[in-house]
Amino acid sequence: MELNDIATDKTGEWLRGTGRESDIVISTRIRLARNIVPYPFLSRATPSQKEEIEAVIHRKIKEANISSDLLYINLSELSAIDRLFLVERHLISREHAGGDGNRGVAIGKSETISLMVNEEDHLRIQAIRSGFELKDTWRIIDEIDSALEKKLNYAYSPRFGYLTACPTNVGTGMRASVMLHLPALGMTRHIEKVFNAVAKLGLVVRGLYGEGTQVSGDLYQISNQFTLGKSETEILEIIEGVIPRITSYERMARKALLSENRDQLEDRIWRSYGMLKVARMISSEEIMHLLSQVRMGVNLGLINDIEMKTLNELFILTLPGHLQKLEGKELDPVQRNIIRASIIRKRLG
Repeated sequence: MELNDIATDKTGEWLRGTGRESDIVISTRIRLARNIVPYPFLSRATPSQKEEIEAVIHRKIKEANISSDLLYINLSELSAIDRLFLVERHLISREHAGGDGNRGVAIGKSETISLMVNEEDHLRIQAIRSGFELKDTWRIIDEIDSALEKKLNYAYSPRFGYLTACPTNVGTGMRASVMLHLPALGMTRHIEKVFNAVAKLGLVVRGLYGEGTQVSGDLYQISNQFTLGKSETEILEIIEGVIPRITSYERMARKALLSENRDQLEDRIWRSYGMLKVARMISSEEIMHLLSQVRMGVNLGLINDIEMKTLNELFILTLPGHLQKLEGKELDPVQRNIIRASIIRKRLG
């Protein structure tokens, strides 16, 4: 498997629109932050130490025999477009893409797992699944972590837990997040109330690409804010209890819109669908809004000729890095807007 296979073949499992609550929950993701002894954190590591850390972890990933189809990529050898493509695919972070020195990522064929080497920590293990699948996602990542822990000497304190570069990750080193599509709560202006309640439980709301990113397409990520003082099970139980309540509120908001403003709602959804099918130029910001409206229309049964998988994929395939990767060259904003509209018309044709 090569990087181009990911770009031209089917998208990852997490975009398939399957799993529990998949009408609202796009995906479930868990990340584990790990560092290895005797090396310093990356912020204090020399270039030669970074090179050695990358070599050691790369070798141990192979020895752990996690998966037979892992693709290992040296990020320092990739173009800016390829790195952006991997960020958009949720296979590496923005910080990993923009880092320096030796760093890499191991990716599974289905894109369910990725292992980032020399990101903020020496190792970031990620598992991502379609729908609301916390238990299954935890099972996958726990097995990988256990296999690697037999090969690597993790930095661990009996008092504090796993030691990480960022203090908020000390403890379990775990970030569990769920990506939700919540257009109706936004339209009915109830979204802030929901998120204020979530914050009281120690959870945080972020945009499509995590910390520091803006919300677009009514897509929100809800994750645990701290990892110290709680076990992995306790963190997962909090999220497991919160997400069904949020999905319930979103469904109630959708029903209220249908019963109180059905004509306006249908007009809004069908106008968005029509724009997607005929537009010759569409910007990144506009496409996220239009796809959000159409996705809600499909889930409400107002539009019946589009698969959820297609819409989920279009949120990602129409992003700048993907467009440029598929075209094999850099594109200016106008060129991207034209190609984006063309791809949409073909996929919805």
